[in-house]
Amino acid sequence: MRIIIAKDYEELSARAAMIVAGQVCLKPNSVLGLATGSTPLLMYEKLVEMHRTVGLDFSEAISFNLDEYLGLPPEDEHSYHWYMHRNFFRHININPENIHIPDGMAKDVERECGEYDRAIHAAGGIDLQVLGIGTNGHIGFNEPDIKFEATTHKVKLDQETVTANSRFFADPAEVPRYAISMGIKTIMHAKRILLLANGETKAGAIYKTLYRGITPETPASILQLHQDVTVIVEESAAKYIQKNIA
Repeated sequence: MRIIIAKDYEELSARAAMIVAGQVCLKPNSVLGLATGSTPLLMYEKLVEMHRTVGLDFSEAISFNLDEYLGLPPEDEHSYHWYMHRNFFRHININPENIHIPDGMAKDVERECGEYDRAIHAAGGIDLQVLGIGTNGHIGFNEPDIKFEATTHKVKLDQETVTANSRFFADPAEVPRYAISMGIKTIMHAKRILLLANGETKAGAIYKTLYRGITPETPASILQLHQDVTVIVEESAAKYIQKNIA
């Protein structure tokens, strides 16, 4: 596991964007696992800028998003379909047929989950998976105590996650309570993983992820067992781990 301490959010985002860009340059038909939320926003902005200024080419790339809220249609501004198209996809030259995001309006959620995993497998597996981390240590929407062997599945969001995500909604009551998420098993099958953490509120989760035991109570701790993980942590999110690295 490689741990990088970035001085600020700008540096974190620039380093993350360079890793994703490098993956796409070395393997144009890379399968990218993509995350949403506030942490990767500037990374996407920098990737878009590289596409515009130096011709970073996504025409052969394939994407699979980590998760989607259940009950939100793609055109809802709170959906991750909307987030990804507004912040990334519509600004680059990715083939729309190569974009995969779980269907939050699926009538048969179990079938949707199974088909999502089969599509990842058919694409050859994820080459680089980008992850954020929740204050409770979740990755994707895999909340504490979710079994490590879970593949893509329906999840009930913890109240801590609902509260954290309420900042994106005008009314906290509008925050969905369920989502579809890649499971830990699906995530761990990625060839490379890039974990990003920004802000002091993530410091405890990062410490538990890196230096405590591997436990479903901190889902991200399973990453200790992956063979190729890069963790980029902004300074305030690294306040409990800096002396361990030094």
